[in-house]
Formats: sequence, structure tokens, C-alpha cells
Amino acid sequence: MRKKLISKKKPFYPINELLKKYLISNNRWFEINILYNDLLRFKGSVVVYDKNNNDTLWVRLFYNENENFEIEQYLKKIYARLHSDGNDDQFEFLKIDAIDYCTFGNSKPFRIKIRNILNDNFIYFYIKKTDASRVYGLEFEHMLSPYNINFLVNDSILIEEHISGIPGDIFIKENLKDCSNMEKAQLAKEYVKFNERCMIRLLGDMRSYNYVVVPIHDFDKVVYRIRPIDFDQQCFEGKLKIYRPQFFEENLKLMNLIRDKLNHDSVLQYKIEERSIIAKRIIGSEKRLSKIIDIMKKDKITIKENLIQLREEIFNFTSDESFRNSKSMGSVMESSFNYVRNHYENLNLSKLIRDYNQ
Repeated sequence: MRKKLISKKKPFYPINELLKKYLISNNRWFEINILYNDLLRFKGSVVVYDKNNNDTLWVRLFYNENENFEIEQYLKKIYARLHSDGNDDQFEFLKIDAIDYCTFGNSKPFRIKIRNILNDNFIYFYIKKTDASRVYGLEFEHMLSPYNINFLVNDSILIEEHISGIPGDIFIKENLKDCSNMEKAQLAKEYVKFNERCMIRLLGDMRSYNYVVVPIHDFDKVVYRIRPIDFDQQCFEGKLKIYRPQFFEENLKLMNLIRDKLNHDSVLQYKIEERSIIAKRIIGSEKRLSKIIDIMKKDKITIKENLIQLREEIFNFTSDESFRNSKSMGSVMESSFNYVRNHYENLNLSKLIRDYNQ
């Protein structure tokens, strides 16, 4: 039997004053008088099943009538602030269709379904306990991935927008077999890039249910993108393997797809492409990224044993002394970004010299 890569739950880390100031300055901070524990005061629940009548591990909550109105008003305020200008003029056209609670995983989020009664369009957002490492993960996703991400936070709750897509475990089980050979090759390429992104920015625990596969119709074909949806394991664990999705058994079918569809040179090419893209994003977001890295270097978002193990494993992987000398997870993260940026700049300089000499 394979040993689990992650055996213990990660603790929640509070927002320190430096991070709070950063979040306020970047319009991420949102004061509201509803707490995570307020949503736990429900009077009843029912299991939510999927289309195949399987338990989704979510339960739908019901509240006392005298509390329900107040909770719904708060949820409408959150929606208005997350997706609009925060004005309450639109409240009369909004209806909270469902409040669901996930009984699985570390964060135990609430999923809010809110509907516009004028046109029946609806949208989801999530409410979780505040966790500093998750906030760092969301910020890195916003700056260094191909996708912007919208979230709000205060000392009690973290509010995240819904990321649309097919959950990775469902896609692997139900959709992968129907993909054409060309689509499988493109999906293999995307997974190589996704794997590289997670490793560089130390986003861990990307088992198949922690990311979504997003099909995009492009002219006469469908291309696939992969997006993380859980940022709980940002820079906490000590094992480097945890930050590399390829080592989770839940992703084995996608790894087999890479072996089947891509040769070694292609895999290396896509890794270099992704590192170059990330290096450009690091350079393009330099001012904002430097601010949050400086804050992260002074913050505690892991335990000492994990820091020591991770910096040694990355040093063994890269032979870069800056990892071994890191005093915090923020320093490890800074070394990772510097490593990618320096290699990109050196490669570009080498190419310019070669082109000039020719």
C-alpha cells in the first residue's frame, strides 16, 4: 500500500498586521459582521447528491426563520462587494438559493448559490476560515498564473469566487476516455505546464479533486486548461513531492497520458516554456510581488521541521545555496522566484550573444 504524502492536517494561520495593510492597499480587505461560526448555527441539513445520485460530501443547510433573513442580507452584501461596487440597491433582485457546507477536507467551506430573480442567472462563491497561507496562495495565483482571481478577506472569513470547470477527479473518470488523440496530447502538454507552475510557486496538494479542467472551444477544436481551486497547501509541507502534482496517485492517469503522448524533449520544451512565462510574470509584477514576499519572510506559515526539510530537498534538486540559507518559507519562495528569473535572464543573454556572434 502506498504511503500517503500528506498525513496531517495543516493548521490555520492568522493574518498579521503587515499582511493586513497589504490586503487593504490592494482592495482585498472587507469588514463585515458575519463570522464563519455564525453559518454553523443551522437547524437542519440534507445531503446533496450529484446527477448520478452519488453523495457529493456537501450538505444543504437550513436556518431558523429569525436568523435566515439576517444571514441572507450579509451574504448579499458579500456578493455585491465581490462582484460589483458594494451598493445594496440590487438586493431586491437577489435571492440566496442555497447554502451548502462541505464535510470533507481541511477548510470545510460554505458554498453560496445566489440568483438574480430578473433573469434566473446564478453564481457561486465560497466562505472559508481565514488562513494566511491560503491568502498568499491566492495572491500568487493572481500574479503568476494565466488567470486573475477575485477574493476578499478579514480576520474571520475568507471569501473566494467560484472557479468554473470540471473537477479533475470527475474529468479523469468520466471525460478523459472520450477525448480525441489530439485533445489528449494537448491535455498532456497542459498538465506538464500545470505541474511546473505548482512546483515553482510551491502550491501543494494538487490531487485531482483540488483542480478543475476547463474546456475551451477554439475554432474547430477543444483545448483544455487546468486551474487550481484549493490554495490551502501553500508553502506549508516539507516534502518537495507535495508541490509536484505528478507524484499523487490520483493523477496517475494523466501521468500515463504524458508518457503515451509526449517524448522527453517535448516535456522539457514545455517546462522551459512555462518557466519563461512565469519569469516574465515575476518581472511584470515585481513591485507587488516584492511587497508580499517581504511580508511573507517575516510571517510564520509552517513549522520548523517542514522548513528545514523543504529547503534541503530543494537545494538537492537545484544545487542553489540560497535555498539552504532560507530562514522562512517566504525566503524559500523568494529563492524560487529568483532561481526562475535568473535562469530566464541568463538564457536570454546567452541567446543574444549567440545570435550576435553568428
